[in-house]
Amino acid sequence: MTKGFTPAPSAPGLTRRAALQATTAALAGGAAPWSLAQRATQGATPDATPATLQIVGPWEFTSLAPASSGYMLLNLQVCETLLGADDTGRPQPALAQRWKVSADGLAWLFTLRPGARFHDGSRATAAVVVQSLQRAQKAPALLSNAPIASISAEGDGAVLIRLSRPHNALAAQLAHYSTLVLAPGSFGADGKVQRIIGTGPYRISKLVPPQQVETVAFDDYDRPASTPAPAVRSVAYMAVTRAETRALMVEGSQAHLAYGLDPASLRRLRRHAKVGITSVTLPRTVIVKLNAALPSLQDVRVRQALSLSIDRAGIAHALMGDEALAATQLLPPTLADWHNPALPPLRHDPEAAQRLLREAGWQRHSDGLRGPDGQPLVLNIRTFLDRPELPLIATALQEQWRLAGIAVKVLIGNSGDIPLGHRDGTLQLAMAARNYANVPDPAGTLAGDFSAKGGDWGAMGWHSEAVVQALAELMRSTPDARRAQALRATVTQTLQSELPVIPIAWYRQHVAVNRRLQGVSLDPLERSYRLTDMHWSNA
Repeated sequence: MTKGFTPAPSAPGLTRRAALQATTAALAGGAAPWSLAQRATQGATPDATPATLQIVGPWEFTSLAPASSGYMLLNLQVCETLLGADDTGRPQPALAQRWKVSADGLAWLFTLRPGARFHDGSRATAAVVVQSLQRAQKAPALLSNAPIASISAEGDGAVLIRLSRPHNALAAQLAHYSTLVLAPGSFGADGKVQRIIGTGPYRISKLVPPQQVETVAFDDYDRPASTPAPAVRSVAYMAVTRAETRALMVEGSQAHLAYGLDPASLRRLRRHAKVGITSVTLPRTVIVKLNAALPSLQDVRVRQALSLSIDRAGIAHALMGDEALAATQLLPPTLADWHNPALPPLRHDPEAAQRLLREAGWQRHSDGLRGPDGQPLVLNIRTFLDRPELPLIATALQEQWRLAGIAVKVLIGNSGDIPLGHRDGTLQLAMAARNYANVPDPAGTLAGDFSAKGGDWGAMGWHSEAVVQALAELMRSTPDARRAQALRATVTQTLQSELPVIPIAWYRQHVAVNRRLQGVSLDPLERSYRLTDMHWSNA
C-alpha cells in the first residue's frame, strides 16, 4: 500500500453476462433494436470480416457546432481543417495542399486541393472555405484571438488571410477542430449547424446525439491515386459512460476499439487472448484548477501547501498503473520544447505544507480541520466521468488534503460544469485532464489558459503579465532558439511557483483493440482515430 493513499472500493455493478446483454439498449435509451454485436455480424459467419468497425468511448456529441464536438468529427475523419499537424505538432497539408507566407508575415495564401468535394457532392471552393473560417472567428472561438484583418477567396482554388500584425501561431490555430470546414448545406437559415457535411474520407450515415454516430466510406474522397480506398468501409461510434462497460463490450466482442479504460479493466484486458492494448503518452496533464480570486486561495502559500500535501507518486502508481506518470511540473516530457528539466520538481512534503498553512493564517479548529483564522473551511472540487480515473484521483486528493486539515467535497457532474463555473464565478476547485497540444503549438493552448482574463481550463482569478507577454511573443514571431527557450522558461517557472493550476499526473492513453483489427495506431495529439490505416485480419 502506498503511503498516504487509500484505494476506493470497487463499485457494485451488473454481472458480466447481464452487462453485455443490456449495454447497448440501456445506454442508447432503448432506441436501437439490436445490440452493436448483432448489427456488426448480421448476415455473416463468425469468421467473416465484420461489416462495421465498432468503437466505444466516453465522449458525447453535445452539439453539432464545431467548437463543441469538432474534435470527434476530426477523430472520425468526417471533416477536415485547412491545415493538419504531424505527431510533433508541426503544420501539415490538409484541405489546403500547400501554403506560403509573405516576407512581412501579414499575408498567408492557402492553395486548396483541387479535387476536394463535400459529402453532398458540392465542390470545396475557396468561397465556401472562407465562409466556414469567418464563422470560426466568432468569439469566444479560438480563431477570434488571431489578429485577422480579412479572409478572402483568390479565385476558386485559394484562400488569402491578411493579418493586422505578424502571428506565427496562425498555422496551429487553423489546425484546431473549431475551424472545421463544412458545406453550405450544413447550416440552417439561422446560421446554426443542422447537419454535418464535411470533406473527409468518411461521411455520416446516421447521427443520434449525444451518443451514436455511424459513418461510411466516402467514395468520392480525393485521395492520391497511389492510396487505396479504406479497408474499413463503415464505422459506428457509441458514447458509453461507464469505463467498466466499455471494457466489457470489447471483451465480449461487442466493440472492436474501446477508449478510456479504467485501471482495473486494463489489468484484466491485458490477459485476454482476443484483446490487445495499444498505448501512447499524450501531451495531457491531470490538473486541479483553482479559483485564486477566493480569499482562501488567493495566498500563493495556500496553493503551494495544497500541492505539497499531494502524494503524486502514490496516485500515479495506484490509479494510473505507472509511478513515472507522477507530474513533477505542468508540461510532460512528451512536449520536449516545453518540459523544463531545470525546474525544482513538485514534491510531497506534508510538514512543509503545514508550515505554509500556519504562515498563511490557517489555524486548526477543534475538529482538526484548518481554515483562515481558525474557522474550518470546506472547498468543493468538481470533476466528471469522461476520463474514468478523474473521480478516483479526486477522491484520493480529498483524503490526502483531509490529512493536511483541509476539507474538500468531491462533486461529480458533466465536463461542461467546469467552464460554466469559471464563467459565473462559482467554481472553487476543479479536476480535469488538459491537453496542452489541443492547439498543435502548445503556446496557443497556454495563451488561452493563462491570458489576462484566464481560461475555462486554466487560470481563474490569477494573472501574470510576464506569462502573457512571453506567450504573445512566441505566437507573434519565430524568435531564435535561445530567445524562444528563455520565453518558455519564463512561462514554466512562473506557473511552477505561482500554481494557478496544480499538476497531478501526466497522461497515457490506453485503447483496447480486438485482435482481428490490424493497423491500429494512436495519434498523440488526439486528432484522428486513423481509421483509413486500419484493416481486418482473417487469422
